[in-house]
Amino acid sequence: MYIDNVKNIRAVQVAAPGARSVVKQVLVGPVQGWEGWVMRLFTLAANGNTPRHSHPWPHINYVVKGSGILFLDGKEHDLEEGSVAFIPGGKEHQFINGGEQEFAIICIVPEEGEV
Repeated sequence: MYIDNVKNIRAVQVAAPGARSVVKQVLVGPVQGWEGWVMRLFTLAANGNTPRHSHPWPHINYVVKGSGILFLDGKEHDLEEGSVAFIPGGKEHQFINGGEQEFAIICIVPEEGEV
């Protein structure tokens, strides 16, 4: 069993090339007993973005705060609080916060996707 609060979980600046004003928190994963999967929280500050990239694993996303854009496979999709997205492996994607408020996204990936 594992119980915590996001306020207690270390936030790490995403330093990948192309990332701007993004922090990541690993909420639940193998260390907490969830073998094979990792649930992360990405928070993008105003005008922040993740790098545009692709990888072989899929991920599931849920917007918990704010609004932004998901660039996926050549198209832009508006997201808002409550939006969900499934991104298949191999698809180019990027999250963009073009607003002035934080944009926070839960992202669940297979364990190999936690890099």
